Amino acid sequence: MQRMNRLTRAVIDYFSRTMPEARTELVYDSPFHLLVAVMLSAQCTDKRVNMVTPSLFGRYPDAAAMALSSVGEILGYIGSVSYPRSKSEHLLQMSRMLVERFGGDVPSEVEELMMLPGVGRKTANVVVSVVYGKAAMPVDTHVFRVAERLGFTCGSRSPVETERVLVSQIPEEYLSIAHHWFILHGRYTCVARRPRCELCGLTGVCRYYRTEVSDRKE
Repeated sequence: MQRMNRLTRAVIDYFSRTMPEARTELVYDSPFHLLVAVMLSAQCTDKRVNMVTPSLFGRYPDAAAMALSSVGEILGYIGSVSYPRSKSEHLLQMSRMLVERFGGDVPSEVEELMMLPGVGRKTANVVVSVVYGKAAMPVDTHVFRVAERLGFTCGSRSPVETERVLVSQIPEEYLSIAHHWFILHGRYTCVARRPRCELCGLTGVCRYYRTEVSDRKE
């Protein structure tokens, strides 16, 4: 195990106790369905995605079935998510490329996943981490915010920069679950507006709490 600084050790110790089995809140039953769900979750809540996927997955059990569909038909299933038109187009193009280039199987490499229409680095990292158990740190808005507030990053300019810093500071064996820790912490405690610091056990090492909250109390 690589040597950990005080912040990293405190974060791992805290979340290992409070969220020992953290996992994605997206509901799926196959690698293809997880890929679809993660694509739908962009700028949309997991709760909303989970509301539309049962009927969507029932209609499209695999990439081959979706590849034979149309943008209009897919749109009919996902109309309540954010940016439904563009996501419908991406899902159709993605499923067709999966069939044509990968035999309908979801690739296990980030670079190959990012070849698929509508699949960015975050989505690819989620898939290789959750499906294939590879060490990866997908960075969404929650991870980006929590990493900055805790003090892992300082003025990070992009998710890629945040990913690079977290990968360098968090031991490989914790990377994948740390992604879920940060997401869930950002979703329910370290929220964007009025973070619930009174519920957080990391205030002793948190830069945001030290510089913003404690200063206001003085």
